[in-house]
Amino acid sequence: MVPGAGIPVTRLLLRSLRTVDASLPALADPARLGASFPQALALLAGLRPAAVFTTGGYVALPVAMAAALLRVPLLLWEGNVIPGRSVRAISRLVDVLAVSFPQTCRRLPGRCYVTGTPIRDLAGVDRLAARRHFEIPADARAVLVFGGSQAVQRFDRAVEEALPELAERAIVLHVTGESAYGAALARRDALPEPARERYRPYPFLREEMTDALAAADLVVGRAGASTIGEVTAMGTPLVLVPYPHAAAHQAANARSVADAGAAVVIADEAFDGAALLDAVGILADPRRHLELSSASRSLARPGAADAVAALVLALAERRPLPTPGEVQALSRGAAA
Repeated sequence: MVPGAGIPVTRLLLRSLRTVDASLPALADPARLGASFPQALALLAGLRPAAVFTTGGYVALPVAMAAALLRVPLLLWEGNVIPGRSVRAISRLVDVLAVSFPQTCRRLPGRCYVTGTPIRDLAGVDRLAARRHFEIPADARAVLVFGGSQAVQRFDRAVEEALPELAERAIVLHVTGESAYGAALARRDALPEPARERYRPYPFLREEMTDALAAADLVVGRAGASTIGEVTAMGTPLVLVPYPHAAAHQAANARSVADAGAAVVIADEAFDGAALLDAVGILADPRRHLELSSASRSLARPGAADAVAALVLALAERRPLPTPGEVQALSRGAAA
């Protein structure tokens, strides 16, 4: 995707670090890491960047080490409440940390700013126009269900079990992923009218995702930083089903949002049709829905990209860094 967009890419030899088995790739990883450091060093020496920005990950280790050796200013952005091992290692080499959650600053050393998660531009988003685009009547409630960029069987089964009652309660925008789209179409065709017209499966929503987020009265999804950042920028209540793996990072993200009063959290193993229907009951309780919406909006940082950019530019231009208050003002921006 990146080369196709006309952006030059240089790949390091290091791909990831595996620690769960004794396979040949796992044995080769230390060698790849060692070889990637001089590769990154040569790359930065040739490019002579004014600053380096990274979101962590093991592939960032040799780049961060090279930047530190060459005294290139380095900013690390971390989107999870609990940083992973690579982020904790890299954090000791960086000049500035930018994070999505305030709790993260207490887990990492160094100068730390709460910027929120950079998200797509929401300027000019019109909720009424978005609902017209998806043909959602003014008096109808809409639920957006998506589990990420790939098909998620847990979500797919929960929606299947909840139909047709789910479609009777709300218009359902269901992002299935390509592999599950055919089965979702078959489910829709088997529904009686008018439920059939109220269940709308999509393989993907790319440019239309902004409108889907704006049109929804409730969003059901995973607890990744981008999902939380985009939905709270809309001031929409969340039902979060944290991804159960990856060191349970998403569970901590979800707890943070729930503690703020903006989300209902359902464990992955407990998420089924009954749990989904119970969660959608939020829409039948106007007072609770309003409370969740207000809490969601209070977390919004639609200007997170501007805040991160201000920090990167200050490093690159060797200027004094913005104050925490200035960064917060930039990150709060103007919620949609």
